[in-house]
Amino acid sequence: MFDMKNLTQLKKLDENAPESMKAFWEFDKLAFQPGTIDALHKQLMALAVALTTQCPYCIELHRRAAVQAGATEPMLAETAVVAAAMRAGAAVTHSTHLFK
Repeated sequence: MFDMKNLTQLKKLDENAPESMKAFWEFDKLAFQPGTIDALHKQLMALAVALTTQCPYCIELHRRAAVQAGATEPMLAETAVVAAAMRAGAAVTHSTHLFK
């Protein structure tokens, strides 16, 4: 099911919902522009979220962007560990709902 070539189908969204997709692409572009947070750190945050949501497309796209922005393998590894800690932490804290 996962194939990066599937992303070519995004053009169908652009064609069939042009105003909404134009707004989305503009927002996406602006969100990743360097500002108070530089491009590298924004990409590492995006990568951590992608790992947590388990979107293979986002993982690959933001991994590439992070590396292009200067991420090293140790930085990618730490990002993965932070994502794992966040996901595990949510399971642990939600376990409090088990006890009445």
